[in-house]
Amino acid sequence: MFAMLLAVSMSAPAHSQGRVAVVRDAEIETLLKDYAKPVLQAAGLKANRVEIVLVNDRSFNAFVDGQRIFMNTGALMAAEVPNEIIGVLAHEAGHLAGGHQQRMREQIAAARTMTIVGGLLGAGAIAAGSISGNSGSSRAGGALITAAPGLAQRNLLSYRRSEEMNADQAAARYLNATGQSMQGMLTTFERFSRSLSLAGVQVDQYQISHPLPRERIALLEELARKSRHFDARDPAHLIQRHNLARAKIAAYSGGAQAVARLFSDDRGSLAARYGDAIATDLSGSSAASLTKLDALIREQPKNPYFHEFRGEVLLKLRRNDEAVKAFRNAVALDPAKSPLIRARLGFALVTTGNPGNMGRAIDELRAAVQADPDNFNAYRTLSQAYGFAGDIANAELVMAEGNFRAGNTREAKVFAARALQKLPKGSPGAIRANDILTIGN
Repeated sequence: MFAMLLAVSMSAPAHSQGRVAVVRDAEIETLLKDYAKPVLQAAGLKANRVEIVLVNDRSFNAFVDGQRIFMNTGALMAAEVPNEIIGVLAHEAGHLAGGHQQRMREQIAAARTMTIVGGLLGAGAIAAGSISGNSGSSRAGGALITAAPGLAQRNLLSYRRSEEMNADQAAARYLNATGQSMQGMLTTFERFSRSLSLAGVQVDQYQISHPLPRERIALLEELARKSRHFDARDPAHLIQRHNLARAKIAAYSGGAQAVARLFSDDRGSLAARYGDAIATDLSGSSAASLTKLDALIREQPKNPYFHEFRGEVLLKLRRNDEAVKAFRNAVALDPAKSPLIRARLGFALVTTGNPGNMGRAIDELRAAVQADPDNFNAYRTLSQAYGFAGDIANAELVMAEGNFRAGNTREAKVFAARALQKLPKGSPGAIRANDILTIGN
């Protein structure tokens, strides 16, 4: 469900500015994985090793960090067809395949060295000028100190511009290899270019990290026209999934009005009605939302995400047994077997309070955290399930593991110590608890 938000710390890129707000949603994550899989394969990257992360940000942007591609919700909202997002993913795959992050770190290190050496030379010139009483040498030394950081920055930015161009060319190869058009990439950069023109922005080409939009558009147009897939179109079923994802983002970010604006030309479409149903629930009218969702399910009975959201609405209405059935339907229909949906099924089973449901809840939640070990809420629900089942030792062990994965080392050790007192000596659980206690000591 789209409602899960958490802030995570990032180690590197300036794009993330230290922290990003991550959105977890099975439907959108699966869509992005499906978009990325062909281009990642074309790039020689293993799709199961590249994580795609959805960022709660309204701007049109994407970036890479480690083996992760971060995609802003704003990019999905602005992209009218899947091909635009696929083009962005292909570009980011170009950065990953090209090893640009490691080379950028090397360039940053070189830039720092240049700045330090320039500063030392400048300081030496100032000192020499002071000793000799030569004011000209002092002024030259000051110029050296001032120029060194600027020169290093320009060299670094020039390098980044060349890597952006390289990523564009790599994206063109991946799209050609997968029989997809480059028109989406062109549309994206033309949008950037119009934004700059309308804003009256005067850009110093040496002071930006990406090439000017007109330069990239010229390159992309040349590459695109050479492709025999230039006129390729996204399949209708993919366009529909794309619009359903956009409708969900619009509902969560701006409610019914945002959905209406997004689909002003086609308010009767499946996506528009899906967004309206979600917005209706978010506005507090869950019963009315359920009626709208049921109509959608009659139209597409095998859509797992309609059943998933129906389960969420039923939980709000405290119809927990019905919610369990809805989530079971979603799990059964979900081709991606998303651990997020399995975690919500486990949660629904726990909310029933029925002791007979706890074994199934534990199974579902165990599977969810094994497939998605960063889902802290799933650990917490699993702990509750063990608690309802009377297994306090494993309830505390699970909280130790969840907190450890979340980086809450202090809390993890507290729960691990409690679990260790209750678990049989030498058991696998006791070994895991002891590992948590001893790490970092």
